[in-house]
Amino acid sequence: MRAKRTIAVITALLGLVLATAGTASASPGSWVPYGNNNPITGSSAKWVCGGSEVIAENMLAQVCAIRSGNGTGTAVQGAVIIRNNRSSLASASARVVMWETGGGTYDYWYCSSSGIAAHSWSVCFGASFGHAGKVYATGDAKNVALGYTGDI
Repeated sequence: MRAKRTIAVITALLGLVLATAGTASASPGSWVPYGNNNPITGSSAKWVCGGSEVIAENMLAQVCAIRSGNGTGTAVQGAVIIRNNRSSLASASARVVMWETGGGTYDYWYCSSSGIAAHSWSVCFGASFGHAGKVYATGDAKNVALGYTGDI
């Protein structure tokens, strides 16, 4: 009987740890609205993005890894791009995780739910940090997994 109770307590504690490890320990990201300007084509940095995923009716998102200097710099950053094709305001939250290729995670960022204007782009950016080696990103938006980017 004691073994069953011990297993139940361990299971309950593990569940609590996993439930609170999500957005509670993530660093805050920041939303940047782009209006009807594509954030990738207007940037001097190199963006490597995963495929676009439908996150809601008339809303698409993709996760991206960004490197400064058109891909030759040492500053890297993760982002989630959201395109609202609706004719009205929509809301979304997003999360992005940066990974070292062949290694572990660097950090992850969470952007709380925010309004995204009709027919516009908005980007959730994680913090920029220095790293000369290869990285990639994973993420989600509106709790829809966005897959992963290629290495940059």
